[in-house]
Amino acid sequence: MDLATILGIVISFGLVVSAIMAGSSLLIFIDIPSFLIVFGGTIGALLVNYPLGKVIAVFGVIKKTLFAKAQSPTTIIEQFMDYANRARREGILSLEPIIKEIDDAYLRKGLQLTVDGLEPQAIQEIMETEISNIEGRHESGQDIVKALGEYAPSLGMIGTVIGLVQMLQTMSDPSSIGPAMAVALITTFYGAVLANLVFNPMAGKLKTRSKEEILIKEMQMEGILAISKGENPRIIQEKLSSFQPPKERKSGD
Repeated sequence: MDLATILGIVISFGLVVSAIMAGSSLLIFIDIPSFLIVFGGTIGALLVNYPLGKVIAVFGVIKKTLFAKAQSPTTIIEQFMDYANRARREGILSLEPIIKEIDDAYLRKGLQLTVDGLEPQAIQEIMETEISNIEGRHESGQDIVKALGEYAPSLGMIGTVIGLVQMLQTMSDPSSIGPAMAVALITTFYGAVLANLVFNPMAGKLKTRSKEEILIKEMQMEGILAISKGENPRIIQEKLSSFQPPKERKSGD
């Protein structure tokens, strides 16, 4: 679980709720019609804009902001040093038993292509295509979450207009002005909260997650290509270490 995301949600919502309760009851900010307009309208607009399958898949995408954890570059280097030393001592076919134990589909595919004897250039083309497709899927998920961040405030404004119209139509009845004004203002509040405390930050986190994952994939590809070319393990370590920030590299790298 990503601690930063959890802390961000707790702090942002905690401060908003605390500010509300410092001046009034939290209950006055709970309005079912406003919630239906903003949340229901946002989901409806999303369904109009995207296929049902992509909308359903967005829940899995959002899950990544909470639970996805990127692999450590240091772990990748250690992993490939083991592969490189094994291949150098026992031959490239010695990696075949290891492949079955690898959970990462991208890494497993790259090593299998290497063991199968494909030329490095062919392996690179296949692996780069995989990375490109991964980036495309990531961008699609980010776009959907960004769309939620755009629709929520817009639906909040629609709710505000609805509330104002209702209020203007019942100006002769003072008792109806309050509920209508509540819908007018609370829908804007809901839209702003959903967009700026939930959807837009999630889109930003997904973008960061994507960059982290692509970096790892590129690192893995570099290691796979180096092994396929039969390069010295020390050279492979130097190449992979270049993906790390200088302060994280081992002494002497």
